[in-house]
Amino acid sequence: MAITDRQYALDLDASDPLAKFRDEFINNTPEMCYLDGNSLGRLPKRTVKSVNDFMLNEWANEVVDGWSHWIDEAQPTGDLIGRAALGAGPGQVLACDTTSVNFYQLIGAALAARPDRKTIIIDAANFPTDRYIAQGYADRLGLNLVTINNEDGSDAIHERITPELLKKYLTPDVAVVTLEVIQYRSGARNDLKAITDLCRENGTLVVWDASHAVGAIEMNFDANGVDLAVGCTYKYGNSGPGAPAWLYVAKRMQEELQVPIQGWFAQRNQFAMGPEFEKSADIRGFQIASPSIMGLRAIRASFEIIEEAGINLIAEKCEKGTEMMIALFDEWLAPLGFTLNTSRNPKERGGHISLVHPEAKRIAVALRKFAHVIPDYREPNSVRVAISPLPTSYVEVWDGFQRLRDLVSTRQYEKVQVDSQRVS
Repeated sequence: MAITDRQYALDLDASDPLAKFRDEFINNTPEMCYLDGNSLGRLPKRTVKSVNDFMLNEWANEVVDGWSHWIDEAQPTGDLIGRAALGAGPGQVLACDTTSVNFYQLIGAALAARPDRKTIIIDAANFPTDRYIAQGYADRLGLNLVTINNEDGSDAIHERITPELLKKYLTPDVAVVTLEVIQYRSGARNDLKAITDLCRENGTLVVWDASHAVGAIEMNFDANGVDLAVGCTYKYGNSGPGAPAWLYVAKRMQEELQVPIQGWFAQRNQFAMGPEFEKSADIRGFQIASPSIMGLRAIRASFEIIEEAGINLIAEKCEKGTEMMIALFDEWLAPLGFTLNTSRNPKERGGHISLVHPEAKRIAVALRKFAHVIPDYREPNSVRVAISPLPTSYVEVWDGFQRLRDLVSTRQYEKVQVDSQRVS
């Protein structure tokens, strides 16, 4: 049977060990093909119960006394994220703040740990916030910011930063390299271990942004020798819009590093309210302030599902799902003027692929308006589509691609007027 037959997708669903987890999620629009779990995951039913129970049975009854057991929830919730999705042992992950704040904290700590080095390396296709924060540090501290060109006209394929490419830029002056585990636009996967090892040999720290990887692939932070990483929880993590993010600091680095925002939660003796800051030597030394308890309960509900499912099986489904997408692209979309900006090697991609087309923005809008398909669009010309392994079936992906093919082949997308909506 051809991989492009609908029966192929149905057969995959019939043998899918993760199929039972689809019932864990609320889906009020079964006719819709939701292929944007790489931007925002679906709502788990457990989250509704968990947050409701917290409000009615804890906050309502305990009020301020609840802090006696809420106060340290960022740490066990971080341990759950590490255990379920990162391959990280206890005491190395905190669930706190936003990805941007955590990135600011760890970049600042890494720079302070290499005071004699004056260069930061990032790539042009990196997520905007990461680039802007790196620019801000360079401007404020008088550092040299090197931006690797991995976009059009560069040596990079699908925006991927290889160790060979990075090595050309490494010098004894490089303090920090920061890259995405999965490139947000193209879906390319960078080699976590090889790049970390290369930078360590150069005395350089790497801050990884795993936002588009967590909950989709295996990363094995501890085994791969990762020092520092950040990421969100609301994409493949399904923890909800604006849910707290996480940061990872390897135990061997925790006492050495000093973060730029010295909040009272990081104080060694927090409730002594002392006059001077003394950083806690463990992972709590990287926490700024009071955690969002409702947000943490949402993370706990969703990452418990990831732990039950197994990140190895989740990664396998991402591989199979994106393989089917690429086969459908070859047969249906390439003849319609699409190009693929994601690797065909499953070890070089995550849970989403990037389809490039001159009319990508109109096509993405038309899919929503006419075809009940939710992709997302990224400038300048990319339609991103994903398989989110827990709530998404293979046939949902297949149907979404069929509707995409039909919409473009009939030129229906030309009826769309692109508006000024900020989110696309």
